[in-house]
Amino acid sequence: MTQIAFLTMDSLDDFVAYDHLVTEELQRHGVAVDEVSWRRTDVSWNDYPLVVIRSPWDYQQDPIAFLNVLKQIEAAGAQLQNPLSVCRWNYRKSYLQDLAAVGIRTIPTVWSDGLSERILAQAAAQLQSPELIIKPLIGANADFTERIPSLPAASQIRELIAAYAGKSVLIQPFLDHVLDPGEYSLIYFDGNYSHAILKTPAVGDFRVQEEHGSTITAVTPPAPVLELAQQTVAALPANLLYARIDVLLLDDLLPAVIEVELIEPSLYLSFHGEAPARFCAAICNRLTRGNQGS
Repeated sequence: MTQIAFLTMDSLDDFVAYDHLVTEELQRHGVAVDEVSWRRTDVSWNDYPLVVIRSPWDYQQDPIAFLNVLKQIEAAGAQLQNPLSVCRWNYRKSYLQDLAAVGIRTIPTVWSDGLSERILAQAAAQLQSPELIIKPLIGANADFTERIPSLPAASQIRELIAAYAGKSVLIQPFLDHVLDPGEYSLIYFDGNYSHAILKTPAVGDFRVQEEHGSTITAVTPPAPVLELAQQTVAALPANLLYARIDVLLLDDLLPAVIEVELIEPSLYLSFHGEAPARFCAAICNRLTRGNQGS
């Protein structure tokens, strides 16, 4: 029995995870999985031929420490998937600028090293949207994500400036299509399309994560959404074990990439009957390549 590790967090009690579906599949293929919190300091990473980053969904609380753990894993000789170089590129949302530079259509975005009344006014003028979304440059789970009117009250501006003090931010238009039809997530294993889901926020909310009450539905993505996701995967810096491409429709009803999740995305394995087997096959393929020294 080959022993590999899934990198996770101390407790998943407040999250929805699907990885047990692939661990069960791997077990049937002679591969056992240890779920190891990234915060543990007593792990011999060289005991594992493969470490798969799966659910360290608190890494944004200390991203430098997290990246240092990934560095330790690679230094120990374990195969890390996805690799450290990819995680370093993906943990800051500025990767969207790199994708836009090679022709991938992304959500219009204003980037700023800080937040001020002037920056908010500039973003409102540039984005021409009645509402705006503010996100930290480094973030996950919609933490510190705010939906605001494009012309907020002075008191709200003061609160926002205080909340984002010392943080680099991105400002995007709030898109009504996040509510209807919702946000598409397309999942890839070894560069190959596997399945897709549609995330629709709970009534009165705009966040699409399950932890915030959204509705998740298995879908066949519209052709333009699938085409954009395929173009995005082709533009990524490496052939990756897993990737999730999140797509929204803009006001012109054409799709744009809102996120590319390459570190620890939920892969929604329960929403397609073949998804666990496909992920299992991709993992076993990486193990085989490692055993062959490639």
